[in-house]
Amino acid sequence: MSEAGEGAASQALRDAGHVNADEAGGNVCDKYASSNPIVRRLVAGFLRQFEVLVELAGAAEAHEVGCGEGELSIRMAREGLRVRGTDAFPEVVAEARVRAARAGVEVAFEAKPVQLLDPAADAAELVVCCEVLEHIADPGAALEVLASLSHPWLIASVPREPLWRALNLARGSYVRERGNTPGHLNHWSKGGFARFLERRFEIEVLRSPTPWTMALCRVR
Repeated sequence: MSEAGEGAASQALRDAGHVNADEAGGNVCDKYASSNPIVRRLVAGFLRQFEVLVELAGAAEAHEVGCGEGELSIRMAREGLRVRGTDAFPEVVAEARVRAARAGVEVAFEAKPVQLLDPAADAAELVVCCEVLEHIADPGAALEVLASLSHPWLIASVPREPLWRALNLARGSYVRERGNTPGHLNHWSKGGFARFLERRFEIEVLRSPTPWTMALCRVR
């Protein structure tokens, strides 16, 4: 993607609200419903890779950790998986329930932060944690929780750095913060995220839908 294209992509993502607040602030956007053509193209690439990894996992059940408004949970439910979703923020969980009902699928949503998830009650064959770890103050502790829940699969994604911040700077945003999006507490390159996950998982597939890193992993 050219510099101009990257700047336009970053601007489009921001205009569509593709910025989550930090863990205390909750989600503030719905990138999946954007009418912006650049956002739609980028998100379509993200969703294509996600759907491929779900199919490769071959799971019958899934738990989406940090489910937001439930888009990924709803997509998995449409494919026949038994799905539950948890999120730290009750207001987005309420919206996820509305959207699942509108979509005609059954998903069990619950307001519960990742730190309080219990392997005895919350484990699943496939755990999904997309666009969450960058917002958590102690990602290592969160990774331990995800490993305790994954029996055996995890799909995780984060913004790919330094591309993400470069896109912000290309459009003149967050210059004082060196391009860091508010609420992003953690930053990983593709290789750095792989090394982070490998503390507790074996990576089966590592993908790079612009501007994210996404992995399908099996717990060690």
